[in-house]
Amino acid sequence: MSEQLEDFRAETRTWLEANCPAEMRSPMASEKDACWGGRDFKFQSKAQQVWLQRMSEKGWTAPDWPTEYAGGGLNREQVKILKQEMARIKARPALYSFGIHMLGPALLKYGNEQQKLKFLPAIVRGEIRWCQGYSEPNAGSDLANLQSPAIDKGEHYVLNGSKIWTSYGDYGDWMFCLVRTDLDAPKHDGISFMLFDMKTPGINVKPIRLISGSSPFCEVFFDDVAVPKDQQVGELNKGWSIAKYLLTHEREMISATGLAGSGEKSVSEAALESIGRQNGRKVGKLDDQVLRTDIARFEMDEMAFALTLERARDEVKAGVSLGAVSSWFKYFGTELNKQRYSLLMDISGSDALAWTGESSADGKLARDWLRTKGNSIEGGTSEIQLNIVSKRILGLPG
Repeated sequence: MSEQLEDFRAETRTWLEANCPAEMRSPMASEKDACWGGRDFKFQSKAQQVWLQRMSEKGWTAPDWPTEYAGGGLNREQVKILKQEMARIKARPALYSFGIHMLGPALLKYGNEQQKLKFLPAIVRGEIRWCQGYSEPNAGSDLANLQSPAIDKGEHYVLNGSKIWTSYGDYGDWMFCLVRTDLDAPKHDGISFMLFDMKTPGINVKPIRLISGSSPFCEVFFDDVAVPKDQQVGELNKGWSIAKYLLTHEREMISATGLAGSGEKSVSEAALESIGRQNGRKVGKLDDQVLRTDIARFEMDEMAFALTLERARDEVKAGVSLGAVSSWFKYFGTELNKQRYSLLMDISGSDALAWTGESSADGKLARDWLRTKGNSIEGGTSEIQLNIVSKRILGLPG
């Protein structure tokens, strides 16, 4: 490692030790502990607010974004060191954001200077919470079949129609959305990419209830919604290119769910904690030899996947397009996350079946396990990802 990187690691370690509150160095008890930001966000604690403020002032909520847009301006080696040092102290992410992981890269590539200056710094500071308007009732896996029309009315567009499976649409401040601006064009053409405030008159949001009992997904209905023309990103009717670019980042983000995040227990750590209280019995080790083998196999797969993702991110930073590989990442990360929660359920035994009560955090593990089933659908179904891999990576016939 170069002397400059060693100095950066030492400076980063010192800064994190001095600025990351102790409360932000422990696993999240529930999804409510995640900081999403936004104009209506209520911080769970002063420590959570301080951590976001300090990290965003450094630009480290988006460490690889340019400093002129409030990012950290770090290169890929520095970003890697920052992540390693945060993991070392088990620091939670200061901000969870679709703006950072999905919209931001698209704006950096396709947005004009006015749009970048308006939205990117606000995303870094956690001032806007974004939701995504892609899927429609008859345009999910076949996304290019979307029909919601945005009609040119001179100074603005008028949008009608609906979106479905909109994650956290009931909490979103703004939406980045695909709309049809040429009704007669072939389905991959005539699509435009637009941004709008969710408080715009004519927008109605309806949560969708899931088997886990929670409702991260919503239906969103548009009734003569006025969208200013300066909120259209990229070329008119050329939004499919932006959509595909953003999807690679979305799939990479979803694939990362297969890895334990900062401040989360690994599967083996959870197993160690279960020793002595498994199913209410005192035991010296996990009784099930098959389960022990499955945990070891899972953690080897997890480590290999983490290294592969890291290599791919380095290649992207060096200018190599991720392309169809993002579909493979999305599929494998999804399956890995489902395996993680199945193992955690097995480790916890009958205790994992608790659905309510303080001791189980109102059934957090069981609800999280059920939630992983949706990973196979969101961001493109597993079947679609496998089709993309077979055609575009393996070169198999359609």
